[in-house]
Amino acid sequence: MRTANRVAAVLAATALVVPTATASAAPQQPLVPKINWGSCGDTPALKPFQCATVEVPTDYDRPRGATTTIALTRLPASDPARRIGTLFTNPGGPGGPGVPFVQQAAQIAYTPEVRAQFDILGFDPRGVGKSDPVTCYPTAAEEAAAIQGAVAGFPTTPAEDRAYIKANLKLAVSCLTTSPDRLAHFSTANVARDMDLLRQAVGDKKLSYIGYSYGTDLGATYAKFFPNNVRALVLDGTLLPSWYSGSDGDRRPVGVRLRQSEGAAETFTQFKAECKKAGPAQCEVAKLGDPATVVEGVLTRLKANPITVTLPDGTKEAVTYQDAVGLTFQYLYEPVIWPELADFYRALAVAPKATAKAASVPAPKALLDWNNRKEEYSSIGESLQFCVDSKQTGRPLAYPAWADQANQRAPHFGRMRSWVGLTCEFLPVRDSDAFLGPWENKVKSPVLVIGTRYDPATPYQATRPYSDLYPDARMLTVEGWGHTTLLKSRCADARITEYLTQLKAPADGSTCQQDRKPFDPVPATQKFIQGAVVR
Repeated sequence: MRTANRVAAVLAATALVVPTATASAAPQQPLVPKINWGSCGDTPALKPFQCATVEVPTDYDRPRGATTTIALTRLPASDPARRIGTLFTNPGGPGGPGVPFVQQAAQIAYTPEVRAQFDILGFDPRGVGKSDPVTCYPTAAEEAAAIQGAVAGFPTTPAEDRAYIKANLKLAVSCLTTSPDRLAHFSTANVARDMDLLRQAVGDKKLSYIGYSYGTDLGATYAKFFPNNVRALVLDGTLLPSWYSGSDGDRRPVGVRLRQSEGAAETFTQFKAECKKAGPAQCEVAKLGDPATVVEGVLTRLKANPITVTLPDGTKEAVTYQDAVGLTFQYLYEPVIWPELADFYRALAVAPKATAKAASVPAPKALLDWNNRKEEYSSIGESLQFCVDSKQTGRPLAYPAWADQANQRAPHFGRMRSWVGLTCEFLPVRDSDAFLGPWENKVKSPVLVIGTRYDPATPYQATRPYSDLYPDARMLTVEGWGHTTLLKSRCADARITEYLTQLKAPADGSTCQQDRKPFDPVPATQKFIQGAVVR
């Protein structure tokens, strides 16, 4: 009863903090911000970049009212004489910050021709990173303490189901208490409006944009709102807006609607098949027998008991089933690190049963890297954009059944991905400016839509339906593995470069190959940003 009263009190407060616009308000246009570019700091790696912040309307129904800070960075065009304009980027998410993406990736992810002719711009979308982030606790330390062991991972038993639902209810109440005003203006629709204001601020008549994963949903939203302002859209790793928003009538959880579990399971099957093809010389798991048998044996063993490994500092780490599935999902994004994933499974496969000797098994590199990356995540609130962007089920207690059904279709990953969106069931804040469809748009320019055949996060099956939202979409299939084409296909890079610099779009239905197979030796000179580029 106390929790219910608290939720009601917070809702009442939210209603006071975020009043609705009155019909009699005089229409106004938002002011185009002036960008004062400056240094990004003393770090040598950041010297090529410029940074700034601008203010945009918090509520576009009140364009001269309260403002939200947006953090920006850009890599200036290397050949100003040939400069076309600004290339806006979004790395995905929801909740992916665009500033570190550009600062980490722009110099290697884009061809010299693109970097010569475009300022490459990244911005942290509202509610994310340094753009007035949505936070769920007063401090990062409090959030870390509250979430550890409560919301991390995913449940696998009825008792864990109940605890997980309860933990998400507590998290929702905390998010609602801490950031109700920011959640109420958190929609992708407002991010699209921000991006159009930024387009004007950099002086471009029309938008040139490349979006990955969730960034394709932002691209679709921009195309719907501002079809006449589009110069070029590259949309890589498509998230079908009707699945994301629930506008197609599907009332299952957003984590089920997105079909990520099916995409991950299909890609995981490919991991095991490619390991078998590569053989023991290139895939460690193949040294122990059929990779599918070995890997599934490890996962079956983990369901019963964790496997203990020793970290370099001598401390012990218990690897659980949830750990292994979560790590696998992340590593499926990048086929170049599949050998490390194979090393991980081999190390667990040869680990002794639960005895004192288990403590002597060294931790595989994949586990060490994964543990390090966990420290880099910011507030969980930044990833809750679908709470205002999509329709919820209204049935949080039915999630275990949906998860079980998904796990039948997609073993391991069905249980993991089906819980996405549970927190939103307890977050009744709505952004009145959110857009939930219909999604067909009137963009006249050709747009480039790219799908990878085996993508664990944005399944290939969404690529053609997404393309059909545009009057003149040119769909490019990359025959390969992983999430998006970043750093995977010189052929795709060439098509993107021709399109952005010359507006020369490939024929619809074109294909490209990846540069290498997952277990091919990696050239010593190959540069790679592991995992952090696209979410």
